[in-house]
Amino acid sequence: MDFLQLEGKTIVVFGVANKKSIAWHIGRTLEDSGAVVVYVVRSQARRDSLSKLMGDRPMFVCDVEFEDQIVSVRNEIGEAYDRVDGLVHSIAFADYEGEIKPFHETNKKQFLRTIDISCYSFISISNQFKRLLSDDASVVTISISTTTMASENYGFMAPVKAALDSSLAFLTKSFSQFSKVRFNAVAPGLLKTSASAGIPGYVESYLFAEQVIPRGSAVTTQEAANAACFLLSPRSSGINAQRLIIDAGMSINYFDNEIIKRVMAN
Repeated sequence: MDFLQLEGKTIVVFGVANKKSIAWHIGRTLEDSGAVVVYVVRSQARRDSLSKLMGDRPMFVCDVEFEDQIVSVRNEIGEAYDRVDGLVHSIAFADYEGEIKPFHETNKKQFLRTIDISCYSFISISNQFKRLLSDDASVVTISISTTTMASENYGFMAPVKAALDSSLAFLTKSFSQFSKVRFNAVAPGLLKTSASAGIPGYVESYLFAEQVIPRGSAVTTQEAANAACFLLSPRSSGINAQRLIIDAGMSINYFDNEIIKRVMAN
């Protein structure tokens, strides 16, 4: 039974970097559900590095920092496919300039570039693809489980993700003038990806999360991908302008007795 009703749907997935990427897990899960998946990667070099992993899958190039490239890739995809039933925006970049500083020392140039790539690109891609999207298409971005917890090692990315989350409501409202396109976000807890491994202190935070999560193991990338595929499917038609938190219950267990005992014993 095709529960997700994705058979034959055309989904464009932005953001595959390697086999650990959430975008790659989303794409593969969509393929397993019978969808036609079109991949968009950042550069020709990235495309070349992914050639073995991707095989003969359709793969286009677009650096979202440049509006003309978003327009170009839209045109290329529009020539190859009659319509697009879903978009995945799995793009995030923080220009930490080699180290994470206290938040009040955030450099303006760093912050604005991060906003551009990690948030504005979602708005721009949605706008440029609007005429290709089917009337009831689903657009999904990747956020984080909380944007109000001041984690030092995440730097200024959380406020950027907060802007991304806010854009869901505004895109939903403006698109409602001419379509039924939905905008939602998957908001996972700490994931084990190549990008996250490069954040100073992230590994320690990940290991701590495994202690806080009631089941004793962290959220997997596949679990976040499964949620994204659900949001892309007609089965989630009643969900719009929402963040779907995937944290395996971490947010309800910070005051676990055993953790408190260990901390107070030190």
